[in-house]
Amino acid sequence: MPDSSPADSSVADPSLVTGAVPDARRPSRGRLTLAAIVAAVLVAVVAFSAGWLAAPRTATPTDTGVEAGFARDMQTHHDQAVQMALIIREQSDDPAIRSLAYDIATSQAQQSGQMYAWLNAWGLPQASTQPEMTWMLQPTLDGSDDHGHGGAASTTVPDAGGAAGTSTAATPAPMVPGEPMPGMATSADLDRLSSLTGVEAETLFLELMIAHHQGGVEMAEAALSRTTNPLVTALAKAIVFAQSGEIQYMQELLAART
Repeated sequence: MPDSSPADSSVADPSLVTGAVPDARRPSRGRLTLAAIVAAVLVAVVAFSAGWLAAPRTATPTDTGVEAGFARDMQTHHDQAVQMALIIREQSDDPAIRSLAYDIATSQAQQSGQMYAWLNAWGLPQASTQPEMTWMLQPTLDGSDDHGHGGAASTTVPDAGGAAGTSTAATPAPMVPGEPMPGMATSADLDRLSSLTGVEAETLFLELMIAHHQGGVEMAEAALSRTTNPLVTALAKAIVFAQSGEIQYMQELLAART
């Protein structure tokens, strides 16, 4: 007679025969992958945190410090360069002059925006309670005072046709806080630039911008001698490099017109 007894459950359950884990209890491939990703992220976060903690800290600039003073005053200086560049693009159709003016306007507007953002990030106001250029009277890192001056107080130039490369920024004047920044053009200079066209406008623009760039280089070098803040030193070095090259190019353009 056939055996009618129930089948042995220990044999009927494949999981017991093979040692397999029921699906409900087996970690899925997706879960394993997710766990690996989470672990990798945690390792990366720990590694980043360890590196961040080990890195040297840069002190946040103060309201009366070199960094804030440089950021505020160089913004003003750059903004005038942008203004002059836009004027000459309206007054001249010379491709070289218009291309130069475009480069000056775009690069200095971008740098001005950088410095504006620094002050916001540092929690400092855009306007200072001190007179302009006061920061340039602060001691240098090496104890010298090689930039305790402000260049020329005015860049009013003679009528178009003056000697190439001539500028009032050539002989530095003692720094007086509140006086015009090095190389800054006067309101009369800007009005006159707007009233000229063609070669006359180009000549005046080049004379004004050469002096302006010389003042900008002086200010950047003054910052480099007074701070080690990486944001400020990187931008100041870029200003010295770019504007020194543009001064040489503008002197060549000016010589061709005088």
